Amino acid sequence: MNLAEAFKRTSSQLAGHGKRNLHVLKDALQQLDGELESDYYGTGQIIETFQEKIASYLGKEAAVFFPSGTMAQQIALRIWCDQKGVKKVAYHPLSHLEIHEEEGLKELHQIESVLLADNDRIIQLEDVVNMADDVSCLLLELPQREIGGQLPEYETLEAISAYCREKGIKLQLDGARLFEILPYYQKTAAEVCRLFDSVYVSFYKGIGGLAGAILAGDTDFIEKSKVWKRRHGGDLISLYPYIISADHYFDQRVAKMGSYYEGAKELASYYNQCAGVRTLPLVPVSNMFHVHIRLPVETAEKVLIEVYEETGIGLTGRLNKVSSSSCYFEVSIGDQYEQVPKTKLDHLFDVLGTKLKNRG
Repeated sequence: MNLAEAFKRTSSQLAGHGKRNLHVLKDALQQLDGELESDYYGTGQIIETFQEKIASYLGKEAAVFFPSGTMAQQIALRIWCDQKGVKKVAYHPLSHLEIHEEEGLKELHQIESVLLADNDRIIQLEDVVNMADDVSCLLLELPQREIGGQLPEYETLEAISAYCREKGIKLQLDGARLFEILPYYQKTAAEVCRLFDSVYVSFYKGIGGLAGAILAGDTDFIEKSKVWKRRHGGDLISLYPYIISADHYFDQRVAKMGSYYEGAKELASYYNQCAGVRTLPLVPVSNMFHVHIRLPVETAEKVLIEVYEETGIGLTGRLNKVSSSSCYFEVSIGDQYEQVPKTKLDHLFDVLGTKLKNRG
């Protein structure tokens, strides 16, 4: 039996909101009138009301719903490049656009990326100030997922925003996990988004909807993004399953982000008490973090499978190799964490700590 199978067999898990099965949509639909009209190629009450709701929440003039964040962000950057007439944008080397999108910016839009900062740290003001290239837009991912969800201090964001506005550089927020960072900053979404010219947020990560994203900004920017959405094939005849689930789980979970954040800090402290384990960051700054284990992937998998069989609690279904002697996995806290009693949590980490010590 492999790790993924062992994880699925556990009776409870510490991360996420639960299985992504048909109940995700069924639960969202059950309170609605079946006679409610569908959206139609980007128009209609069901999509327009949700777009207005999220635009207001983000403190922006307008917003448009996209089937994917990949589409939304490439379009945002294309608009800013066209406006300035410079086909260059800057972002972190481990940005989703750089490592997960098959060079979409380059191949679809002929946009060149300028990489700022080192792989293992977040972008700081000096990285922006010292850019040798003229760029149309700087994209900041908050939090920086690939390095454990690290965040800059809020004062750094303010300084970067002020500098970009002074230099005529548009600032795009990759806010796939924007809702999750608000408890750490102790700011509203509108306060954070005020620093940015355009904003993308996801509705299937911390929110737990089916799929989909919102791109928000001023009215002129959003009108241009609607044209590009049509060009990209993003205007499906109807998107209501995604919109309804996004709206339902947004209302259900956005106010829980503080609880998820506290749960992440508590869980990280458990991990950091185990031999050969450390979290990145050491103290999480959102509901997510990475768990690094000083064991080869194959050995760590065997340990986790034994732990799952003994405790019935799952930690992860996948390990990522760092080197021949270490590996890591990602944790994102959602509704499931609070359902595990503290007595079981204590027992789980007693078992995990003992097995890791014996293998170390």
